[in-house]
Amino acid sequence: MDYTVTAGPEGIKIQPENMEVEKFYYCIFEEKVMLFFKDRNDLLNCYEIEEKEIVEEVKKSNSEDIESILQKYIDKNNLNSS
Repeated sequence: MDYTVTAGPEGIKIQPENMEVEKFYYCIFEEKVMLFFKDRNDLLNCYEIEEKEIVEEVKKSNSEDIESILQKYIDKNNLNSS
């Protein structure tokens, strides 16, 4: 099966019917990380991340573990809300 979210010259293609609930899917599009997930109500959520450090880390990552990359960035920059 193809990856659920893909980016190409025509834009981003999403297959929400193939998405697992509460699992992150991402692609790189126009030097941004586009992050998608389907919530428990089957609503599709989309986030655009243009922070260069995160984009570069995702580009060189071999895995699809976007959550750990984001958590490292949050921890490093002390962005946890109290």
